[in-house]
This record gives sequence, C-alpha cells and structure tokens, in this order.
Amino acid sequence: MAKKDNLVLIGMPASGKSTVGVILAKVIGFDFIDTDLLIQRREGMRLSRIIEEKGIDGFIAIENEVNASVQASRCVIATGGSAVYGEEAMRHLRDIGAVIYLQADFETIRKRLHNIRQRGVALREGQTLRDLYEERSVLYEKYADLIVREGSGEIEEVVARIIRTLRAGTGRKEH
Repeated sequence: MAKKDNLVLIGMPASGKSTVGVILAKVIGFDFIDTDLLIQRREGMRLSRIIEEKGIDGFIAIENEVNASVQASRCVIATGGSAVYGEEAMRHLRDIGAVIYLQADFETIRKRLHNIRQRGVALREGQTLRDLYEERSVLYEKYADLIVREGSGEIEEVVARIIRTLRAGTGRKEH
C-alpha cells in the first residue's frame, strides 16, 4: 500500500481545486498534480472533446482509470469535479492521501462557470447545473476526510484554513 502522504482536492468545477492546489503545494513544499491534465495527456485531447467523442459514461470510465492509477508521494492532487463517480479511483485516492472537499455554495459555482460545455463538465442531457451540484455534493461529503468551506475568502485564506485544519489534528472536520 502507498504511503498516505498526499492531499487530494475534490469539489465542483470552479470550486478552486487547481488554483488552491498550486498555491497549497508551494506553501507546504509538495508537488502538484492536476488529474484533468493527466486525462488530457493520456487521451491526446481536451476534456470537452473526450466527452463529445466518448460520451459522459466513457469519460467517467477514463477518469476513474486515470485517477485509480495515480502514484504520488508528497503531492497535492486536484481532481476533476466528476472524480467522485469513480468508486475505484476514490478508494485509491483515499488510500494515498487525505481527501479535502473544497465546498463552494451553488451561487458561487454558477457565477464562475461561464461556458460549462467548453470547460469539459460532465453534465448529462437535460441535467441542470443545480441538479449536478445537488447530486455531487452528497458524493463529495461521502468521500471527504475534511470539508473546507470556501466562502467568499481569498485563495490564500482558503490555503491557510486547510493548513490550520491539518495541523490541528485528524478526524473529519468542517471549516
């Protein structure tokens, strides 16, 4: 079994996983991995094109496979918003790190997501962003070791909150 020395960020698209992840990695001296970029590299195309060509279920299968194969140590790992649909991947990610849910409220996500299709968000036909938010929130909470409410805070504030919470000890906490 791999060492559990990584931090894995989960949450809705536009919740700040990649942005917070890069800064968090710099501050604590870890490397940074963005699993969306690993998927794009492996498939040789943007996420939106993968979804277009392989469908949402095909994309989720690829994402699950890529996330389940991540081998890392002392890394901050930012996952795609749909990573929580992959049970195998989430088991693996929990085995190698602490899973942190960056929780942003629906209005914040709605304001940040301008072109949902271009961004490569796995949204099913007829599904609204609100539907997606409610469906995934339950899964994010299920897999999270730690929930950090983003609020209206600056990125540095969110990073500081994560670090403070991690230093304060173990166990599932909401901040």
